[in-house]
Amino acid sequence: MTECLLCNQPLLDTPSWKSVLSIEEPPLICATCHQQFEKNDKKDVDTVIDQVTSLYTYNEAMQTYLHQFKFLQDVALAAVFKKDLRKVLGKSAARSKATVVPIPMHPERETARTFAHVEELLKSADINYTDVLEKIHLESMGTKTKTERLNMERLFQVKSNQVIQPKTYILVDDIYTTGTTLRRAATLLKEAGATRVEAVTLIRAK
Repeated sequence: MTECLLCNQPLLDTPSWKSVLSIEEPPLICATCHQQFEKNDKKDVDTVIDQVTSLYTYNEAMQTYLHQFKFLQDVALAAVFKKDLRKVLGKSAARSKATVVPIPMHPERETARTFAHVEELLKSADINYTDVLEKIHLESMGTKTKTERLNMERLFQVKSNQVIQPKTYILVDDIYTTGTTLRRAATLLKEAGATRVEAVTLIRAK
């Protein structure tokens, strides 16, 4: 018997005919844990990013999930929200023939954490993406005030082997707080030639 990836309780899910035929994937978390996540129904309006879509709000359950996934390095949790990400990103990318771009980690931080969490979210959702950007500062945005974030130098640069096309790019990150990280990345892409930049995040902090 499999267990919920969050609370370790047995999953008592009754297999459906879709799951038996491998049309539908079995659940990874129990119904109790799933019900604690709060969906975000609003889209953010931004002066630089053309559209920001966040799937869930940053409530207590999501805070616990993110801590376990990112900081306790529980990479299996990347698959918990794969259906949601696949639904949103699949439609958005197909609609505009966009290139999906994960917000990168600094190489040293990725080595310390052992995996790039945003890329793992995309891999679990079977979303094709391109590593267009690279982070050039090691500082964590989460430890800075809003003013400090705004006053920081450039956070990213376009990789030397990438050419930005006059098309739509969709930035993907785990959490949207002040929007500074996504805004810096979107500005860089537009300066390099992108005609439209959207963003999709798993979480929207209130």
